[in-house]
Amino acid sequence: MATYFVGDLQGCYDEFQLLLSKVNFDSSQDKLYLVGDLVARGDKSLDCLRFIKSLGKQAQTVLGNHDLHLLSTAMGLKKIKPRDHIDAIFNAPDCADLVDWLRQQPLLIYLPEKNILMSHAGISPDWDLRTTLACAKEVEAVLRSANFTTLLENMYSEQPDHWSSNLTCWARLRYIINVFTRMRYCYSDHRLEFKCKLPIEQAPHHLIPWFELTNPLYQEKNILFGHWASLVGYSMPQNIYALDTGCVWGRHLTILRWEDKQLFTQPALKKYQ
Repeated sequence: MATYFVGDLQGCYDEFQLLLSKVNFDSSQDKLYLVGDLVARGDKSLDCLRFIKSLGKQAQTVLGNHDLHLLSTAMGLKKIKPRDHIDAIFNAPDCADLVDWLRQQPLLIYLPEKNILMSHAGISPDWDLRTTLACAKEVEAVLRSANFTTLLENMYSEQPDHWSSNLTCWARLRYIINVFTRMRYCYSDHRLEFKCKLPIEQAPHHLIPWFELTNPLYQEKNILFGHWASLVGYSMPQNIYALDTGCVWGRHLTILRWEDKQLFTQPALKKYQ
C-alpha cells in the first residue's frame, strides 16, 4: 500500500493516466491525494472529474481556484473563460452529479499520522494549526450548504488582504478562500499580493513567497500544495512540497510517493496553453 500526492491536473487526463501506470497505482489499496485544480485549461477536464470521483474513498482532492470557478460557472454566476476547456462538463449527462460532488470536497486535508497539511495554494502566515483547521471548516460548511451560491457570488475580490480574527461574514470567508486557493506572494507585513506570478528570482524584492515568512507551522508540519508552476527548479524548504510542475504549460505532471519521498514525472504530451 502506497500514498501518492499529485500536482495540478488542469484537465491533463492522459498524462495523469500514464503517470499512475508508471507508479503501478492500485486503486484497491493505494491512496491518492490531489492538490486541486482538477479542471480548466487541458482538454479532458471531464475525464479527470469522472475518474477521481469513481475512485471513491481511495482518492481525495482539495479545491483549487479553477475548481471553484467551475462551480461559479455551473451556477450561472460566471461565463466560461475562453482559455478553459470545460464545455464538455456542462454538456455531460452527469454534470449535476459532478458539480455536486466537487462542492463537497475540502479546502484543506490534514493527515496527522503523517504530519501533513495539504491545500491548493498554501497556509496563511498568520494562522496556527487550530486556526487553519477551523478556517477550512468554516468555508467547507457553507460550500456544502444550500447557501453555497451566495458564497460563490461573494468570493471574487482581493480584499481583505490581511488576516484578523475580527473579520466576519463574506470578508472573512473570502480571505480564507484566497489563502487556500490563490496565495503566492505576500508583503513583509503578511498582506497578500495576487498580481505577481513571476518566478521568485524575477519577482520584486519587496514580495516574499508565503512559505518564506515566519510561521512556526511552516517548520512543524509537512506542507503540500500546488498552484504555483513557476516554482519548478526553486530550492524549497525540506518539509514543503510544491507539486504543480506545469503540465498544462507543456512541462510535466508530478506525483510524490510519500513512503520514500520519491518523485515521478510524466512529460506533457502537448502544450495546452
